[in-house]
Amino acid sequence: MRLIVARCTVEYAGRLETRLPEALRLVMVKADGCVAVHSDGGAYKPLNWMTAPNVIEDNSDHWVVRNPKGEAMTITFHEIFHDSDHVFGEDPGLEKDGVEKQLQELLAASPDVMEPGLTLIRREHYTALGPVDILCKDTAGNTVVIEVKRRGEIDGVEQLTRYLVDLANDPSLGTLRGMFVAQSIKPQARTLAESRGIVCVEVDYDELRGKQSDKWTLFNQ
Repeated sequence: MRLIVARCTVEYAGRLETRLPEALRLVMVKADGCVAVHSDGGAYKPLNWMTAPNVIEDNSDHWVVRNPKGEAMTITFHEIFHDSDHVFGEDPGLEKDGVEKQLQELLAASPDVMEPGLTLIRREHYTALGPVDILCKDTAGNTVVIEVKRRGEIDGVEQLTRYLVDLANDPSLGTLRGMFVAQSIKPQARTLAESRGIVCVEVDYDELRGKQSDKWTLFNQ
């Protein structure tokens, strides 16, 4: 990861046009090519960003970051105070709590609960951004990329979106669909997901556990 603390201006041109006036900011360039511009506040959300894949045109005093969609973000550096590179190595990903982990296991064992006709491809499918919870095939032969949460919030939708972008580079997976699954999904998260073509599904954890128990009872009889 490259970290630059600089007084800069940022202009974005794509689906709309935006401009950040000159101010002191943090510019992050991640190993996968993502570029994010942060202020000193606002938690995790950047002021402006470009997700991978990107091409960075370095013109010394300004960068032009372009993606295949034709969008461009121009960062003009007026004064640089810090510029450093850091090697993070492979990230093990977020460790799920007990309930979320078991919820993932239960859904992988009964994928048709999420959508009739789904069949499991694999759990914990590795990507450069971390493991995808569940991969399935639907009845039309599409690959369904599934992110599982206890509580469905906007950050989970963003995480699934990043996985979909990364997996689109693997032609062996064919056509991709996203599915966001949780015990409860916040309205804002649902709105964001559906605007990106991601299906939202709410499931009952206790009901899933009961189905699993019924299967074991039948097996042992």
